[in-house]
Amino acid sequence: MSITGMMCAGCVSSVETALQSVAGVTQANVNLAERTAQVLGKVDPAALVQAVKAAGYTAAIMQGRAAEQEKEAHEQAQYQRLWRRVWVAGIPAAALFIGDMLLHVLPGMEGSGRWFWLSTGLVTLAVMVYSGGHFFTGAWQQLKHRNSNMDTLIALGTGTAWLYSMLVVLFPAAIPSLARHAYFEAALVIIALVSFGNALEMRARGRTSAAIKSLMKLQPPIAHVIRNGQELDLPLEEVGLEETLRVRAGETVPLDGKLLQGQSHVDESMLTGESVPVTKNAGDTLTGGTLNGSGSFLMQVSHIGADTVLAQIIAMIRQAQSSKPAIARLVDKVASVFVPVVVSIAIVTFMLWYWLGPEPSLSYAIVTSMTVLVIACPCALGLATPISIIAGVGKAAQSGILIRNGEALQQAAKLDTVVLDKTGTITQGKPTLNLTHAAAGQDADHLLQLAASLERGSEHPLGAAIREAAKAKGLADVPVANFTAIVGHGAQAVLDGQTWYIGNTRLMTRQGLALDAWQDRLKALDAQGQTPVFLADSQQVVALFGIADAIKPDAAASIHALQQQGLDVIMLTGDRREVAEHIAQQVGIRSVYAEVLPADKLQLIGTLQAQGRKVAMVGDGVNDAPALAQADVGIAIGAGTDAAIAAADITLVGHSLRGISHAIAVSKATVRTIWQNLFGAFIYNVLGIPVAAGLLYPFTGLLLDPMIAGLAMALSSVTVVANANRLARLK
Repeated sequence: MSITGMMCAGCVSSVETALQSVAGVTQANVNLAERTAQVLGKVDPAALVQAVKAAGYTAAIMQGRAAEQEKEAHEQAQYQRLWRRVWVAGIPAAALFIGDMLLHVLPGMEGSGRWFWLSTGLVTLAVMVYSGGHFFTGAWQQLKHRNSNMDTLIALGTGTAWLYSMLVVLFPAAIPSLARHAYFEAALVIIALVSFGNALEMRARGRTSAAIKSLMKLQPPIAHVIRNGQELDLPLEEVGLEETLRVRAGETVPLDGKLLQGQSHVDESMLTGESVPVTKNAGDTLTGGTLNGSGSFLMQVSHIGADTVLAQIIAMIRQAQSSKPAIARLVDKVASVFVPVVVSIAIVTFMLWYWLGPEPSLSYAIVTSMTVLVIACPCALGLATPISIIAGVGKAAQSGILIRNGEALQQAAKLDTVVLDKTGTITQGKPTLNLTHAAAGQDADHLLQLAASLERGSEHPLGAAIREAAKAKGLADVPVANFTAIVGHGAQAVLDGQTWYIGNTRLMTRQGLALDAWQDRLKALDAQGQTPVFLADSQQVVALFGIADAIKPDAAASIHALQQQGLDVIMLTGDRREVAEHIAQQVGIRSVYAEVLPADKLQLIGTLQAQGRKVAMVGDGVNDAPALAQADVGIAIGAGTDAAIAAADITLVGHSLRGISHAIAVSKATVRTIWQNLFGAFIYNVLGIPVAAGLLYPFTGLLLDPMIAGLAMALSSVTVVANANRLARLK
């Protein structure tokens, strides 16, 4: 949902409370920086809109490109309105300030001068209605719902200044002579400066949200659809599943699908962060938003609308940017009571100055209480966390790193251990059959055919390598029965009435099959870093297959980068220890856990956590999902299975491991920025409120001018946003 009317952290609390009060809502996260809310649950959207309206704000459901464009257009119009308010309030404020405070050319309150100040008061009221009317309507809405926010503070501060000034003009005799001073210029300057700060903040927020905007622009508005032999240019909303599209050279792939006819090189860097174009042939998958290179081709649509990869990535980024880590929830609790406390401080300040202050005590009381109200606006406090998360998650997304939520972002900054699965993570995940050793008197091709037939029911990558090798030789599968996968060992099935086994050394040992005759060949495979797979009947081992999985080109450099960050890198795999250690040596990993079952992976993560470590698990397979869920941060390789991605907190869209160190670096930088912003916001208020209340007056004789307070309040928000935007410069 897009939310209009939110100004500070108090607004966030009010809107979240309103949304959570709707029946069926299980979770509601409001993002002040984006002016959006994300609501989970079974609920009527109209009820959510009504609840927000009842709380004094306006809301709209955001669905699809049109809603996003409408929100962006609304924000652009709001940006223009803010600048108009700045000028309309700023010009007369500057004229009053220069004429009265600097040049001293304005008339006094007596005689004909009284009419000048009366006219000035009416003009000030008109300007306040135009440039600051939304503060007063917002404060009234909050009052009706027994809430308070930044509008309350601004309305009280500027309203008090105007009312007091009009009393001075209309009833000067009732006011002590020393206190006969009008504060019309103060009210106008405060409104101008707050609007100025809001405009700068909105401009900076636009840069912070660039990640989502750039992703949305990747998808073209139309597609070339082939229907009944004719090529039609249609909006994407009118394209259905299984339709045929033409994509010409240099065009963007409109939707997800598979290539039917033609060949091309597709640039997927905008999604994966990997700059090398990928060769696409018939049958290969295509992702909407990627850029077609030199070739023209036909494709068949497989996913549309919210089901496309691009739409899911945008949804994941928005979810992450709207989510709240523990630190943000703490800030929300503080912010919910912040405004009432500030109003109470302002009242106490007024009373103390009126009773104990020097003459004109009334004037001092009004100025100091007004300054407290203005300087304490919790804009910076409300923006500190969400603006940093938006910037951090957006920066990660531009590098092909999808962070699921703010909690994962905070946890990733604390990591000290990274556990890497081998297959598909350190290696390519596409093993190939390199060697086939047949027992004496056996035909190697026939044994390969039997092995491929046994592996037909298996999903293991090693089985896929054997099937691919048999297919390349034109060896057809033979029928098998009673296939059974033996987790962590291999598989067995019945062929021609006899039970056959295919798997690792543990399976052969479990079946009581001797391996003595194969030891020399096993050692040779170990030296070459190849994985052995045995084929056996119920009596003996008849074949040994050597399968190798190539290491990813950047694996060693990526692991070195993690170690440079002070992280302990561990490799675990279900593969044999000799093979695992050979791979680990090549990529620079010293700690290896080999021959582990899926349950062992989960147990290992738990053991490391019990030692007080903060652990990240990186994997890509179904058998990695439990360990990914158990880890403090689960990182899935995007090319892996849906189960692994669903269980992970962070997803690397491409195949490269370099995103791991980058994700951790972004997380650390984001959390550091959040703490910097929170420190600045809290220190600003802790120091600013006492100074505004006049704490320094007994020692220096100086009071903080309300206009200076307004400028400081406006610049505090801008400083927070600018600090968060530094994350965009991370390499």
